[in-house]
Amino acid sequence: MTSSTPDQGAEWRSLFDGSTTAGWRGYKRPDVPDGWRVVDGALTRVGAGGDIITTDQFGNFELSLEWKVQPRGNSGVFYRVTEEGDQTYFTGPEMQVLDDAGHADGQSRLTSAGANYGLHPAPAGIVRPAGQWNEARIVAHGAHIEHWLNGTKMVEYELWSPDWEKRVRESKFAAWPKYGRATRGHIGLQDHGDTVAFRNIKIRVLP
Repeated sequence: MTSSTPDQGAEWRSLFDGSTTAGWRGYKRPDVPDGWRVVDGALTRVGAGGDIITTDQFGNFELSLEWKVQPRGNSGVFYRVTEEGDQTYFTGPEMQVLDDAGHADGQSRLTSAGANYGLHPAPAGIVRPAGQWNEARIVAHGAHIEHWLNGTKMVEYELWSPDWEKRVRESKFAAWPKYGRATRGHIGLQDHGDTVAFRNIKIRVLP
């Protein structure tokens, strides 16, 4: 995959070993909730447990992972999450994970798979059907953010730009003043009540 981000950076580092939940914990708790398990080599939401986050925090990075969701399923990948709010999405922007064809959110490009949830729309026709693996990538380099899905750039935006500030003001995120403000934070995986699985989760730090 190509990217407009400089190619310098650290080596890729795995965030999931394929067999344990090491390196992860529940949001605002020290342990991993029972609702998250490793199933068939994938970090999987199998029951209620809330969102999980990486134990480590990252500023400038390229994140790569694969996800698949159940029919009509909904989840998300958050980045630069801090624990200053009641929920991950009070601070961290979200790359939407969705069965576009089966879930109501798929009817709007602002809330469809690959979108910067609620703010920047994603093109249609890129996400694979429910139950199939999708390759996702998030690039965060200072204010510059990119979402990629299955080799296609879905979203590109600049945090804190006049355009971004306007979109936030006109969205539900206006209620949470710390939304999207952190330059460093945790990677988060969302428990939205549906079965979702993640694998091959890796990251590399960018300068």
